[in-house]
Amino acid sequence: MVDLAIVGSGSGNSLLTPYWEGKQVAIAESGVFGGTCLNVGCIPTKMFVRPAQLARTRQEAARLNVELPAGRADFAAIRERIFSRIDPISAGGRDYREQAQNVRLLGHVQLLDGHTLRTEEGEEIHAQQIVLAAGSRPVLPQIEGIDLPGVHTSDTIMRIDQPRRLAVIGAGFIACEFASIFSGLGTEVIQLVRGTRLLKYLDEEICEAFNQQVSWPVQFDAQPQRITEAGGELSVHTSAGTFAVDAVLVATGRQPNSEFTAPAGLDLHEDGRVKVDEYQRVLRGGEPVAGLYALGDICSEQQLKHAANYQARVVAHNLEHPQDLRTASQRAVPAAVFTHPEIAHVGLTEAEAREQIGEHLTVKTQKYGDTAYGWAMEDAEGLFKVLADKRDGRILGAHVIGYEAANLIQPLVTAMNLGIDAHKMARGQYWIHPALMEVAENALLGLDVPDSGEL
Repeated sequence: MVDLAIVGSGSGNSLLTPYWEGKQVAIAESGVFGGTCLNVGCIPTKMFVRPAQLARTRQEAARLNVELPAGRADFAAIRERIFSRIDPISAGGRDYREQAQNVRLLGHVQLLDGHTLRTEEGEEIHAQQIVLAAGSRPVLPQIEGIDLPGVHTSDTIMRIDQPRRLAVIGAGFIACEFASIFSGLGTEVIQLVRGTRLLKYLDEEICEAFNQQVSWPVQFDAQPQRITEAGGELSVHTSAGTFAVDAVLVATGRQPNSEFTAPAGLDLHEDGRVKVDEYQRVLRGGEPVAGLYALGDICSEQQLKHAANYQARVVAHNLEHPQDLRTASQRAVPAAVFTHPEIAHVGLTEAEAREQIGEHLTVKTQKYGDTAYGWAMEDAEGLFKVLADKRDGRILGAHVIGYEAANLIQPLVTAMNLGIDAHKMARGQYWIHPALMEVAENALLGLDVPDSGEL
């Protein structure tokens, strides 16, 4: 019997606070220690994003009448810099847990019931409390030839030698980020999309702006049919034609790693996510299973590391204080897409807000180029959009496309989570002039909301 068993070594690994010192813990990990974000997700991709941004500096500088010499991105060196840092962190994390006398590391397991795991060797591990934090994995669509060498998912694409030509299959944020990275670093990219838009889940105005601004070739209405190989060259056959490339990235979504829970008969969403209640307790037959929690991609619709980290804090408290459970807030979960241009969003889209409150909606879209720093940047494309309720000034959503979007949106995330109305947010503090953050201030000032008494 162990006191706590954790399935997954990503955000679940952070659950081991000083409270668990001297208690028996098991951590099951069937993949690389440290989880998706560290090894194949947020961190290495953003470590590629920055060099890709710098590689575009010459074009950006030309807009400001600055001529820079042509440069060359050393992809192999960039890759080495990234994984020479990440791989030791992963290995060190495993070593640290292995050396702890109270922690036992396991491989692949099955969940038999709310308190029992079974290892591949057939050993049953009984635990007072279990946390399911097994994450997600790339979806592999049924395409002939998808298993050919040279066809990759986000799990493997960052480890390869830089291809001269890359086909990216998919229209979501992972597909777009990798298309942006590789095109920025000099690869000839073609993004193949079966529909008519990239990032179609975004607010309509921001989606349209992104699709107009995207700087690499995109082929719409291109349903992938099969992939073939001849003479070291791959061909992606689609409904819109055939595209010859050196490598293919399949980025058509992710699915939760929940299959190992099948013997326990848990409640699942249609997409395979484990159902949880407001305390992150796992449900079976609509009722919480005592001592069984879940966090991160295995149960979360957002599939965001910061959502998993937040849920881990909630679960950590609830594991240690079962008589004083805390709820997981769903108030305003932001997200960003680190493409060129960058995108960030939080809350409702304009269409969703109009459906909910109709004529009470007020909207302001502020152009970067209509602020002083926007003039300095000669930015004619960046947008900062805010939605609010005319009746009380409550901020309903924010959507940004352009330089540093993920940073610029954070004050709106703060306001939405702390209940600060739009009038007070705009007027109740100083905004540095002429910083680019004035684009957020001006958007807020442009809303038709009640005076809350702030000047």
